[in-house]
Amino acid sequence: MSIENVNSYVRIGVVTVSDRVSRGEYEDLSGPAIIAALSDYLTSSWKPLRRVVPDEKHIIEETLKELCDVERCCLVLTTGGTGPAKRDVTPEATAAVCDRILDGFGEQMRSVSRCYVPTAILSRQIAGIRGQVLIINLPGKPKSIRECLDAVFPAVPDCIDLLEGPNLETNENAITAFRPKQ
Repeated sequence: MSIENVNSYVRIGVVTVSDRVSRGEYEDLSGPAIIAALSDYLTSSWKPLRRVVPDEKHIIEETLKELCDVERCCLVLTTGGTGPAKRDVTPEATAAVCDRILDGFGEQMRSVSRCYVPTAILSRQIAGIRGQVLIINLPGKPKSIRECLDAVFPAVPDCIDLLEGPNLETNENAITAFRPKQ
């Protein structure tokens, strides 16, 4: 593939945070759930850059930095490590690498999740910006991933636009991106 073809793809990071998945003890169902949702949502040419990492703050931080700064993703979606358990450190790692936090994403995901499970209040997902990259923490369960993405993804293309990233076009039959009229 030529460099021109590589650059024509929107690059989206997909990070599964799980000790057991990273050790090969469990199959990664969450990363593929994110990719399936994005495949339904996006009509733009895009390429997932997948990573599977253990619940180690410094490893999560380095992975996020690599996807943002080296791989030049416009969007990075993480799954896992957002609960109250001692090893759940994805939000802390995300906050450590972000320039700004966007509280509305976490608020909206918890609000939607509360319609399905009362334990949604235990979730600590956050979203933030590193440079020109939007990073969003998602829950670890595939069903919850889709529910949360359905709730927040309409704002993602406009956020990427505001960060001067690539234009994300969506399949209106799957999800409607909200772009305020100027």
